[in-house]
Amino acid sequence: MKRYKIILAITAVVLLQFSCKKDLDPVVYSSLTSLNAFKTKSDAIAAVNAVYARLKGPSVGDNFDYWTVRHFALTDLTTDVGHCSYGGDPGQLSNVQWNSANGLIAEDWRQIYKLISNANNAILNLSKMTAITPAEKNQFLSEIKFLRAVAYMDLTDAWGPVVLATEKDLENPKYTEAASLTPLDQIEAFLINDLQAASTTLPVSYVNNPIYTTSDAGRATKGAALTLLAKLYLRQHQWQKVVDITKQVMDLNIYSLYPTYAGLFAESNKWCAENIFSVLSDANVNGTELLNHFGPEQHPVLTDRWQYYAVTWDFYNSFDDVDDRKKLFFPEYLGVDNLVHKQAPSLGATPPAGVFYMQDVATAKYADPKGANTYYDGHSVNILRYADVLLSRAEAINELSGPTTECIDLINQVKGRSHAKLLVAANYNQTTLKDALLQERGWELFYEGKRRADLIRFGKYEPIVNGYLKRINKTPTIVMPRDQYFPYPLNQVNINPNLNNSGRQ
Repeated sequence: MKRYKIILAITAVVLLQFSCKKDLDPVVYSSLTSLNAFKTKSDAIAAVNAVYARLKGPSVGDNFDYWTVRHFALTDLTTDVGHCSYGGDPGQLSNVQWNSANGLIAEDWRQIYKLISNANNAILNLSKMTAITPAEKNQFLSEIKFLRAVAYMDLTDAWGPVVLATEKDLENPKYTEAASLTPLDQIEAFLINDLQAASTTLPVSYVNNPIYTTSDAGRATKGAALTLLAKLYLRQHQWQKVVDITKQVMDLNIYSLYPTYAGLFAESNKWCAENIFSVLSDANVNGTELLNHFGPEQHPVLTDRWQYYAVTWDFYNSFDDVDDRKKLFFPEYLGVDNLVHKQAPSLGATPPAGVFYMQDVATAKYADPKGANTYYDGHSVNILRYADVLLSRAEAINELSGPTTECIDLINQVKGRSHAKLLVAANYNQTTLKDALLQERGWELFYEGKRRADLIRFGKYEPIVNGYLKRINKTPTIVMPRDQYFPYPLNQVNINPNLNNSGRQ
């Protein structure tokens, strides 16, 4: 694996006051070099913040990496939900066709391993520091190990067995040589150990925290570590552990659903009680390009946007009209080109004069028309949020006991927030409720990096995606288990032949 040096200069991630609509207050903590790094507490905090920064790209000018756009190409474009009308690498993924040379597959791999590399360097050097207290060291190391666990969860969701690199490898003079793949169960055992330890060290919140001087709402917490651990157990189908851990998250009594779905994703809502762990941004300081990529083309308000990551009409039409979540799209508008942009009445229909039939529909999830209409935007991206905890718990309960009263109530809490039609327990058995849960997760969590993993966990990736392709008159392409994982990027295979793509697409 290629070695990445500790970055020479970093800008700290933005720290937030613990409120729903507080403006961001960026702070630059330190500049690190190979000569002065890891000497003071300020340096330690800067090293931790550098790992957070890798969730989206460390500098303004290229802030559409990993969790702030490109990761969605793998998690959503490759399903029945996401669509890109452009060609090239995203178009290939949108058509549910890919190979090891796909640039977006390679880029996601590269950015995730950059975070892991920064994390490993920070863990190695922080562990040796004597200028910080044991409590500070435990705090910093727990934050970094949580972030590394996020990265390895994403890697293993996408590629299954990967190279498990840790801080211990950095002290091995031969660590840059081609490494072997680590079996998935070993990686998961490693993550479980780190997350269990982090959940006992990390605070519930950072209000009046003795280590940080501000109430840092954006940092890893006990709830975040527990939620990620529950997600791992969910992937393993360890249903009782999911039930037990989601109960611990709920019993923290600090999380709740935001009153409105649209408000949850408004650019002004940087942080609220539904956020468990999110990537945070400020349009003026470290903004992202979510608005550029998700915003509608030719729109009269959100001008000069690309509609690069959009939603299939097939998915949009699956919403009930009473569902508030259906209102978070741009299905019809008069564009600046003086054409009415709308859905075609049928596949292949020819638009009349003055009409443009859109191939897909843009979502306002990361294109808030009431937000700042600037090139860089300040939208947050929720990696872990409370609605997912409720739905994950419901899924596990249904697997263990069928549609119990609690199970139905958990789902209806999420549906009720959006005024969607509530479920009636008498109408469901275990199998039909499982189907309803998968559909609900799609409606609630689209473009939040969950769809592909959900379809695979439910055993529905092949039938649902192929069914969508048939409905739009395209050739079904998914074959399981071949397509459970993406191919290892060709440029990485050329470096490390142990990344064997035999049997992968």
